[in-house]
Amino acid sequence: MLKEIHCENHLIPTSLYLGKKIPWAGTAHQYGILRFGHDPKTSALDLNCRAHDLDNLHVVDGSFFVSSSALNPALTIMANALRVADHLRERLG
Repeated sequence: MLKEIHCENHLIPTSLYLGKKIPWAGTAHQYGILRFGHDPKTSALDLNCRAHDLDNLHVVDGSFFVSSSALNPALTIMANALRVADHLRERLG
């Protein structure tokens, strides 16, 4: 049993627990479709997130992840996109 927490009327207590499971349709952070790696037989992208078979296709969304983690991937996705952008800038001059 949660103890009652008093706070301002417009705030939700930080200990709020709704006790509901998220249904399949309510899942978030889908990724892991286009793995990256060295071997084209086991991955779709190289280490710079470029498609192995297409020179002009780079994927910078969450698809390059191998699997899901317990944390929000937004910052990692942004950091990887910036890394790939730096690689493209160097490559394209």
